[in-house]
Amino acid sequence: MYKIGVTGGIGSGKSTVCRLFAAHGIAVYDSDTQAKRLMNESAALREGLVRALGAGCYAGGELDRRYLASRVFADKDALATLNALVHPAVRDDFRAWAGRQAGEYVILESAILFEAGFADEVDTTLAVLAPVEERVKRCMERDGSTREEVLRRMANQADDDTLHRLADRTIVNVRRDYLESDVQRLHEIYSHEAKR
Repeated sequence: MYKIGVTGGIGSGKSTVCRLFAAHGIAVYDSDTQAKRLMNESAALREGLVRALGAGCYAGGELDRRYLASRVFADKDALATLNALVHPAVRDDFRAWAGRQAGEYVILESAILFEAGFADEVDTTLAVLAPVEERVKRCMERDGSTREEVLRRMANQADDDTLHRLADRTIVNVRRDYLESDVQRLHEIYSHEAKR
């Protein structure tokens, strides 16, 4: 199975790009959603998180994301511990999922494709880029976040220059009509590459 890794910073529109690929019948694995599912469903992962980061991770029986965020975003060691537990579980889950899919290719969507080592799981990578002010505006409208909150989250992610350098291809998300034609063109390219 040919695998495409799609990444981009918060508010870049990577989920929109993935929805456009899905409209072409392409299966998309959303690593963030699947990581949350695994943290709730995997007994081994739950046990590891409680042991490493405290019982507050599952205070109400379900994953307490606020507690987890409060532990890891102010503490780089705690974040590294979280990643060391979650990333291998997501990687294994993606491999199993990809093996069950039909079609020409699949997509792994991940905001931290390169940081998590997920780029090693795919054949090629695509970064979704957008101007910083546009990204901030989108996040504020979508999440009700403050400008400062969005900028703080952006500061913890790779910037567009880094993504442009690391990714095999890039797509700029400024206008929806351009984005749709860009995804159409990329879908044709990926379909061709998958047949090689």
